[in-house]
Amino acid sequence: MDDNELRQALALMDAYKERVEAMSRQVQVLRVSLDEVNLALESVKAFKDAKEGDEIMVPVGASCYIPVKVTGNRTVVTGIGSGISIQKTSEESIDYLDANSAEISEALKKSVDALNEAQQNLTAMSEAVQQEYAVRRQNAGIQQ
Repeated sequence: MDDNELRQALALMDAYKERVEAMSRQVQVLRVSLDEVNLALESVKAFKDAKEGDEIMVPVGASCYIPVKVTGNRTVVTGIGSGISIQKTSEESIDYLDANSAEISEALKKSVDALNEAQQNLTAMSEAVQQEYAVRRQNAGIQQ
């Protein structure tokens, strides 16, 4: 490997590092989103199955829950994106959240696969660069 190839390898290694960092952030965001959707899904299911007058715990975020008594009103205000929410029946909301969970799960799987590939590429490039440095150190020692 000549000096120019080594510089290109180092630049490629930096690009792989940046990709790994970006993909790691994306995976984290998707995991948080999936957890949030699944928590909402479980809450809506509990609401749907509760009888009027039952007390259920409703998550409000940051691992905080509020005990509430269920009324006869079985509608759920559901966010559909871009800060827009609409009123749905609990069944419609469950269907929407199930679909949203499946979509996020698929995106998470693809992102994890891409992250693993980028990490493998980074590892391979890093090993090649380290090997080149070892060869250069060895050659420098022999020449002295």
